This record gives sequence, C-alpha cells and structure tokens, in this order.
Amino acid sequence: MRSVLLTVLFAFTAPFVSAHPGPHHLQTRSEIARRAELSKRCPGQAATFNALRQKRAVEKRSILSPHGSLAPRGINGTNVTIYTESPHYDTIQNDTCVLAPEIYAGPYLWPRSQTLRQDMSEDQAGVPLYLDIGVLNVNTCEPLPEVLVDLWHCNATGSYSSFTGRSPDTPFLSLLEQLNVTTGPDLDLHTDDTTFLRGLWPTDANGMMEMKTIFPGFYVQRSIHIHVQVHTNWTVRSNGTIVSSNTVNTGQLYFSEELSQQIVALDPYASHTGINRTTNAEDVLIGNSTMGTGFDPILDVVALDGCDVTKGMIGYITLGVEA
Repeated sequence: MRSVLLTVLFAFTAPFVSAHPGPHHLQTRSEIARRAELSKRCPGQAATFNALRQKRAVEKRSILSPHGSLAPRGINGTNVTIYTESPHYDTIQNDTCVLAPEIYAGPYLWPRSQTLRQDMSEDQAGVPLYLDIGVLNVNTCEPLPEVLVDLWHCNATGSYSSFTGRSPDTPFLSLLEQLNVTTGPDLDLHTDDTTFLRGLWPTDANGMMEMKTIFPGFYVQRSIHIHVQVHTNWTVRSNGTIVSSNTVNTGQLYFSEELSQQIVALDPYASHTGINRTTNAEDVLIGNSTMGTGFDPILDVVALDGCDVTKGMIGYITLGVEA
C-alpha cells in the first residue's frame, strides 16, 4: 500500500507550495523526456479504445437512468456490492492517449472519506458534471480493466468535504501559522466526516469508468481542478473506503478558461467573492504537469443536451498510466 500521508516538500516556488502542498514526485529532466516519449506511443490504440466506448454506449444503459435493472458484481474480493452502469454517450470527444504525470495529491486528500460510488454529488449545488474517463496502460497501449479511479474536488464555493472547517480563502502557509502546526507526515487538517464530492469507481472490461458530480468551484491560489488517482491491487471495506491499494498515478484535471468563466458567473459559484479566482495561466501546477510530457490535462467538455453547458455537461479524458 502506498502511503497517502500528507507530506510537503518545499521544492518549488512559494505560491506553488503554499497553494497545494501534499505528496508528489519531483520529475527530473530525463524523467520528463521519458514520459514525453511514452505519451506518443498509443494514438492508434486510443482511437480503437474510443470505438469500443461508442459501441458500449449503444449496448448498455445510461448512468443518467438510475432506476433501471442493475447487475451486481464483485471485484478483487470486496464485500461491497458494485453495480455496473454504462454511459449514454454516443460520441467520445477525447481521442488522444495522454500520459498523466505524477503531481500533488494536495492537503485535502482524506482516504477515510473516499467512497465507492458512481454519484459523488450528494446534496451539493452546482452545474451537473458527468465524467467519462478511460485508462490506458502506456506500456502496452491496452485499456486497463478493474483499476480503481479515485476522484475528489471542492464544492461550488471552494470547500472540500472533511475539511469544511477550513476557509477556502486562507493560503495554506497562513493556515499552518494560525493553527501553530508544521508540515510533516502526521499532518492532519481534517475537521469533520463529510464525504461530498469524493468518489471511487473501477474501470470496466473496456478500461472505462464514469462519475456523476458537479462542476468544481475554486479556492485560494488554485485554478479550477479535479484530483484523480488510479489504484491497482485494491480492496475496499464494507463502507466502501479503500483498505489497501497500489497507487500508480496521482494527477489533476482542469477545464478551459472560457468554460470556467462561464460557470463561475452562475449561482452558487458567483457567491464566492472573498478572493479572486486563479486562472489556468496563473496556476503553476498546470505548467508543471504539462512541461515536456505531451499531457493535456484539460477535459474535453460537451453540453449534456447538446446546447447549453449551464444545464449540465459531460467531461471526457483518457488517462495514460504506467501500470
């Protein structure tokens, strides 16, 4: 089991660290170059992958239809009943194999609240977002079945579940100073047991998974983003949280600046007025995750009704990982 303790390594610029401390991997230039080559390996296989996703969309029912017949199946010995649901999407917007680099998990990773489910929106207000995520093994260019995709993000006004007692407008280093604590492997900033906007779900036999959530809001010094981890060799408890796993990837997904501008103008996002929103261009982490790797962390987004994203949207991405 890879440790998920909250560790801060002050290796980059002050805004970079204070904005999002947590576990990460420092990439050497040779590692960046190696990943850049890997990211170019699988475009043809990614296209085939997408064709399978389209076929699956026709054959199986939508995640948007929660009252149909569900077929349970067990995975990796878990005693949690897992229900397989499939998308209604008849097209796939992302046809590129991308290699997601290792990047910060951040201070708001709290495994005790990560829950096995396909709808992590709970009661949170915001624009509906359906994530369509494919996972490819960049060493074989084959889809990765039954790997666990782990997602978490803040709500429309910048707060994370399990950390609702922490202000989204307070920089991390200022928070540590206020609490008179220091960074380290035992750092624990969680304040409660809420679970909203946290979810885990395995990929199916075609390397696909889906999750219902809402479009994220923003908090201090970070552009709008979603955290993602990919786990292999995983098992879960009866309450749906992870017992153990091998984490093969930690990354972050983003949205286009134009889309973010459109959504944050709506309520309840617009009620978050205590700080200015950090744009993609201002966020150091995006540059770090894309530098020389060929990885595009921007989700491809289409309106759920084909017309108006403010009524709901689908976000597509294919993650290339080294399994």
